Amino acid sequence: MGNQLLKIAFHQELKLGKIALKENDFKTSFYHFENAHVLGQKQLILHTISHYWMLVLGIQSKNSKEIIGQVVRIIASLLFTCIWVPKGNTGGSNISPIKKMPIRKELKKYF
Repeated sequence: MGNQLLKIAFHQELKLGKIALKENDFKTSFYHFENAHVLGQKQLILHTISHYWMLVLGIQSKNSKEIIGQVVRIIASLLFTCIWVPKGNTGGSNISPIKKMPIRKELKKYF
């Protein structure tokens, strides 16, 4: 049951991120994509999807650092998700991809 709630929350965060992205509200969009990343980072498909949407945000916002960072992270998510992921890492190129982070208060109920 907990895993199903986590997936529902993941898709909700993704949806909110996409809505904000359509409005060019990059800060809000990125926040929701980060939340989706934390929720999905232990599942290969969800993890990769979260990085894909961060890449889309990087392209739309013309942020070359985010674009390059997300291309690398997409490859890494495909190779390493089943082996190891740093708990709580928000997934953006503004954070080291190997840094463990505290899980945001609003997401703790899913873990």
